[in-house]
Amino acid sequence: MTENSSWKDRLFGGFSKTSSRLTENLAGLVTKAKLDEATLDDIEDALIMSDLGPATAATIREKLAAERFEKGLTEYAVKEIIKREITAILEPVAVPLEIAAFPRPQVILVIGVNGSGKTTTIAKLAHLFLEQDYGVMLAAGDTFRAAAIGQLKVWAERLGVPIISGPQGGDSASIVYEGVKQATATGIDVLIVDTAGRLQNRSELMDELDKIRRVLGRLNPEAPHDVVLVLDATTGQNALSQIEVFRDVAKVTGLIMTKLDGTARGGVLVAAAKQFGLPIHAIGIGETVEDLRPFKAEDLAAAIAGIEK
Repeated sequence: MTENSSWKDRLFGGFSKTSSRLTENLAGLVTKAKLDEATLDDIEDALIMSDLGPATAATIREKLAAERFEKGLTEYAVKEIIKREITAILEPVAVPLEIAAFPRPQVILVIGVNGSGKTTTIAKLAHLFLEQDYGVMLAAGDTFRAAAIGQLKVWAERLGVPIISGPQGGDSASIVYEGVKQATATGIDVLIVDTAGRLQNRSELMDELDKIRRVLGRLNPEAPHDVVLVLDATTGQNALSQIEVFRDVAKVTGLIMTKLDGTARGGVLVAAAKQFGLPIHAIGIGETVEDLRPFKAEDLAAAIAGIEK
């Protein structure tokens, strides 16, 4: 089995709860040869209940209304259109995180609320870059939680990558500064920075991120090159409000969505793509370091719609 086909299998397995929910929500709606307004309303509601978002649901409804179903209307035919429309929404945002900074290192700030899987995602990202033969360094910039520092150190050791850290309550900006200095001196390609995950006090978080930006700017005006927001798919629509807040507070440049295998609410990925249009660099569908990957829009759309060819 090739790596691509095994990832595709994991993708379909990971999205099985999401596709089952969509199938349940559509059940019994596609029983007429002709779609009337009431049936279209019901299908649109079913798509919204599947977390695809009102805008995506409205687009799919329009396409269904315009379609001529020569062989009669079947659930499969409806799912084919859902797949096609999701593919069109996801294609522009399925953008892998490329390491292109010059001079090195490329500095990636990783942000997200506590519990979103941020620290584990950093480890998985590091693994992804190591697979591509890049030199990676981690920086434990979430100094508010001793557990976050400890967890990142454990991952750095497992992955065999250097880490810059300081004491709990230390200054994040100085840790990031030290990370860039050391990464530059040792020829590291990528510096991945963990940051504090609290949203309770937005102004405090904004001040801290601004300070990190100022400090980075002294060393490299281009840094940070990426500000990646990690989202927990199990929070459903709440993930959308997190994007809204963090986009303004932290100048987010791209998204990673985690825990898609543990939820029936994976449709929120589509809602996020439609509403915000931010690059979605990778998705997480499992616990191991191999389970975070960039995705192909069509494969992911097929997994959500539950129609594998």
